[in-house]
Amino acid sequence: MSEVRPIIDDLESALVSGNARHRLKVLQRVTDLFVTGSTRYSSVQIALFDDLLLRLSAEIEVKARATLSQRLAPIEKAPPKLIRSLAFDDAIEVAAPVLTSSLQLTDEDLIENAKTKSQDHLYAISQRLKLNEAVTDVLVERGDRRVVRLVARNDGARFSLAGYEKLVEHSSRDRTLALTVGRRSDIPRQYFVKLLENASASVREKLEAGNPKMVAMIRDAIADVAVAMQSEARESSRHHKTAMRDAKRRFKAHRISEANVHGPASSQEFEKTVVALSILGRFRADLVERALLDEGTDMVIILSRASGCSWLTAKALLLMEAAKRRLSEEDLHRAFMNYERLTGETARRVLTFHERREKLRKAETKTKDSHNTKELESAPRIRGTENTFDSGDHIQDRMALAVGE
Repeated sequence: MSEVRPIIDDLESALVSGNARHRLKVLQRVTDLFVTGSTRYSSVQIALFDDLLLRLSAEIEVKARATLSQRLAPIEKAPPKLIRSLAFDDAIEVAAPVLTSSLQLTDEDLIENAKTKSQDHLYAISQRLKLNEAVTDVLVERGDRRVVRLVARNDGARFSLAGYEKLVEHSSRDRTLALTVGRRSDIPRQYFVKLLENASASVREKLEAGNPKMVAMIRDAIADVAVAMQSEARESSRHHKTAMRDAKRRFKAHRISEANVHGPASSQEFEKTVVALSILGRFRADLVERALLDEGTDMVIILSRASGCSWLTAKALLLMEAAKRRLSEEDLHRAFMNYERLTGETARRVLTFHERREKLRKAETKTKDSHNTKELESAPRIRGTENTFDSGDHIQDRMALAVGE
């Protein structure tokens, strides 16, 4: 470090004189010296460079700071305080190089920057090779359309469940984003299903406005496509395959019980809960998925009763975060009363009725039989399966009526 001594003397002279040209010349010399030997400097020596460069760069023009940022951004052991100063510079040409690639910026630095700086700063952060959930949460929450689209395309970005929920919410108003989010290999199953449901709702609205007479046919066609897409996605889902493989291996050695449903439901493990409840009750996986994602409570109660689950497990299913039900104590009490009034036999008959209705609807679509169409239109509806049940005090009586009791 002996070569630094004359530079330090020049530094003091430059700071005292206030000559911008002299200051810039010394800055370039110090930067050259640091870049040349950065890999062999100790932490103490790097700290010395940090202080020198901070003092020299304090009042230089934007173009010179941008050049400094570009030179230091790729260096693994760049002066940390200087890098942070450059990252928070209001001029994006100064901040962008380090925000995009400097390893000296911590997650805390990136989060603070994303919370306080411009959309251009957020856009630069979105280009980093790796982004943790805490950082992407802020980018998705605060970023404009350009930022959100970019971070969704970033294969090195990881998203929390809250982040994915926000992405799906944005996707309902942005077709390009919806396609990008849907193609991500790490998207949780429940949010992929929600993405499909939002997209189909958007398509339904446009089609219904153009031809009201085709409403019923369009609704059925879209429902069929959504179910088919869900089935295809489920079969290709790495998470679903893993959950199904583990479940089959476990249930081959030990008979499946209610505990296999209650455990993952209490732990908010959506995939495992879907698989376990599907096997326990011998339900279609898409039926269980739609029930767990629906904001209503009726279908969860029906599946719980039909599979022989207790209220404790039914409550755990209702409180799963995937559906965002946010049930109050009063809501839970009402759900409990409905659960108590419903028998397992009635619940199974309701599901049987639903299966028959689905087959009848598909047959009607193919044959266009007007008699079958009227029968479908007059049939009761079940929430979460393209139908709706009244969640009032007489749910058991209504279900009994639906299956002809």
